[in-house]
Amino acid sequence: MKKKIFVISSRVPYPLDKGDKLRLYHQLNHLNKEFEIMLVSLSENGENKEAQIKLNSFVDHVHVIPLKKWKIYINLALGFLGRKPFQVYYFYQRNTHKKIKSLIESFEPDYIYCQLLRSAEYVKDYHHIPKTLDFQDAFSKGIERRINNEFWKKPIFEMEHKRLLKYENIILDYFEHHTIISEEDRNAIFHEKRNSIEIIPNGVDTLYFSANKEIEKKYDLLFVGNMSYAPNVDAAKYIANEILPSLLEKFPQIKILIAGSNPAPEVKKLQSEHIIVSGWMEDIRDAYNQSSIFIAPMQLGSGLQNKLLEAMSMELPSITSKLANKSLKATDGIHAAVCDSVQDYIKAIESIMSNKEMAIKLSENARQFVADNFSWENSVQKLTSIIQTNPAQRNS
Repeated sequence: MKKKIFVISSRVPYPLDKGDKLRLYHQLNHLNKEFEIMLVSLSENGENKEAQIKLNSFVDHVHVIPLKKWKIYINLALGFLGRKPFQVYYFYQRNTHKKIKSLIESFEPDYIYCQLLRSAEYVKDYHHIPKTLDFQDAFSKGIERRINNEFWKKPIFEMEHKRLLKYENIILDYFEHHTIISEEDRNAIFHEKRNSIEIIPNGVDTLYFSANKEIEKKYDLLFVGNMSYAPNVDAAKYIANEILPSLLEKFPQIKILIAGSNPAPEVKKLQSEHIIVSGWMEDIRDAYNQSSIFIAPMQLGSGLQNKLLEAMSMELPSITSKLANKSLKATDGIHAAVCDSVQDYIKAIESIMSNKEMAIKLSENARQFVADNFSWENSVQKLTSIIQTNPAQRNS
C-alpha cells in the first residue's frame, strides 16, 4: 500500500506561469509514482476546471478551495494590528481552515507536505503527523531587496520584512523537515538549525526544452517571466532604460522580446520599435527559439530563476546578474556571462553578437550545465527520501 501524502499549496499549480507552480507541478508529477497524494490548493480566482482536469490526470485527489476576496481585504486591514506577515494573513481564512481540517481527517495522511510559509498556518499544529515545509525561497530576503524600490509602500515593505524574518524563524520549529531552493536562500534564514534545511533545487525538462534550430531568429535579446512580478518588472525596465540606449549606438536595428504572462502597465509602456512586449505565449519555447541571446539582469528577488534554466536548456547564450547567479552557480564565461553593471551587460552582449564561435560555445556549455545539475528526477528523489525517512532517524 502506498504511503499517503497530504499536499497543501497557496496556489493551484497550473498553468505554469509562476515559479512556485512550476516547482510543485513537477514535484507532484514525480511523487505520484511513489505515493497516494491528496492535493489541496487555495485559489484567489475561483475554481479552475482546466487546471483540475490537468492535475487529476496524475494526482489521486485534487481539491481547489476558492478564497473569498472580501475576506482577503479584511484580513490585510486587520493584519496591521497583528504580528504575522501580511502574506500569511492574505492566504488564511477560518472557513478554509475548517475545510482543510475535514479533508485531513478523512484522508488520514501518513505525511504532510506544505509548500511555502503562506500555507503553514493550516497544518502547523498536526504534531502527530510528520511534516515538511518547503520554504522555496527566503521570502524575507526577497522583500528586503525590494524595500528601496517601493517608494510610498516602503514602510509596509519594511514591516513585512521584519515580520517575515521572525515568522521564518518561528514556523521552522513546527515542522520536522524543511526544504529550500538554494544554499544562498538557506543562508538567509536566521535560525540556529538552518543548516538542517535540505537544499532541493528546481529542475528543467531538457527533453521538452530543446532548441529547434530550424526556426528563424527574429529577436536579438529575450527576457521572459511573469511580467507582473516586481523583480521581473524591474529587470524589464532595466533592459529598456539602462541597457538599450547604449546598445543602439552599435546595433541601431536591435530587437528585444519581453515575453510572459500578465504584463504590468509599466511593462506595456516599454513597447517600442526596438522592444516587443508579447504578453502570454501559449508555448514559451517559441520565444526561446526565435531569439539569439537570453538576458536576465535580475536586481531584486530571491531563489533560482527557472527562466535561466529553460533558456540554457534551449541552448541560448545567457547573460545574467551576480545576484541571480548566486543560486545558479554558473561559471562566468563558460556557462553564462555574469554581469554587475550596465557596462558589463553591454560588453557581454557585444561580445556574443560579434563572435559566433563564442556564442556557440556558451550555448553548448549552458545546456550541458543544466542537464548535469538541474534534473527534476534527482531533485524529487531527494524529496522522496526525506518523506520516506523516519523523523526520529533524521533528527538523531
